[in-house]
Amino acid sequence: MAHLRRAALYYLERYSVPAAQLQRVLLRKVERSCRHHGLDPQLFRAAVDEIVAACVASGLVDDRRFAEAKAQSLRRKGRSARAVAAGLAAKGVERALVAEVAAANDDVELEAARIAAKRKRLGPWSRGDRAEQRQKHIAALARAGFSLTVARTVIDDAGEGGAVQLNPA
Repeated sequence: MAHLRRAALYYLERYSVPAAQLQRVLLRKVERSCRHHGLDPQLFRAAVDEIVAACVASGLVDDRRFAEAKAQSLRRKGRSARAVAAGLAAKGVERALVAEVAAANDDVELEAARIAAKRKRLGPWSRGDRAEQRQKHIAALARAGFSLTVARTVIDDAGEGGAVQLNPA
């Protein structure tokens, strides 16, 4: 038990994780150790749950703080709200918290799409004939999780664009 607690604290020193991720890491460690010693991993399930609960209670593990930081980081990398939600869900963050944190207004989504287009050299940042590649560039942003309106706005934009309206009339 003390070894598991130290392992949890050491892991939390290096990584900011949600409770579900910490639990997965500790269970993997228990399973590996039990395989080596010929024990049943289910005997240690309660101890892992207790350690995770203690970490949550002490504030070492905070799913909201993790989700907000991860969402902000992914948006800075040019990820869409859908990609942010998928990334948080994969880490074990609860659905309600994922929906709350991943929800982005039009300006945030547009800025993330611009970053993605710039990184992938799409639209205004591409080389060659933009008109010829327009559909492929829009499709690339759509596959990245951006709406068709956002993708069209970014691809048809003139470049380092300032204020662009999402409601094309």
